[in-house]
Amino acid sequence: MNLIRVVVADDHPLYRDGVARSLTESGRFDVVGEAASGREALAMTRAQRPDVVLLDISMPDGGIATLRQIAALDPSPRIAMLTVSEEDDDVMQALKAGASGYILKGVGSRDLVQIVTDLAAGRSYVAPSLAMKVLAAMQAPRVVAAAPTEIDSLTKREEDILRLVAKGKSNKEVAIDLDLQEKTIKHYMTGILQKLHVRNRTEAALLARDRWGD
Repeated sequence: MNLIRVVVADDHPLYRDGVARSLTESGRFDVVGEAASGREALAMTRAQRPDVVLLDISMPDGGIATLRQIAALDPSPRIAMLTVSEEDDDVMQALKAGASGYILKGVGSRDLVQIVTDLAAGRSYVAPSLAMKVLAAMQAPRVVAAAPTEIDSLTKREEDILRLVAKGKSNKEVAIDLDLQEKTIKHYMTGILQKLHVRNRTEAALLARDRWGD
């Protein structure tokens, strides 16, 4: 079994070490870097090419700013915020900036292992206590919304794929549901992201929910 490569970024050494140890001891992960700042996290991500990066939202160089920089890499890893902040603005900024997950630091080690495993598999995650806030924010009127023509430009097949992605399904799960190959779904997703002018599947899912609801 290939281990999932992870970079953990947090400016509190004891907490950072604890997260790294919990992931390593599960036998599923290889923690390839531990960073104390956004600059270190970016450098480690470039050097190590991890599958998943865990970022604290409040650390030197700024968690959101670092998130944007890492999300802009090609290829970019899956990124999740691991933070104490439950502020609506922090949650929405993180998701819009490219985060696939928003995890609160109170999470137990067993749950964290499963969440990071799911993120690596292409799923998204928002802490349950914040999920209603996210849904409410997505349903609220937005000053800047995706032009209807962007969603409307999708083919029927692309729309079917995006609706499943918006439900949190991975490429493999979408492929099974639609009786297609996983590499075909990846190809379609590349076209969908280009048509919607978004950087990742999380942003595409947010647009889809804005347009279609659930």
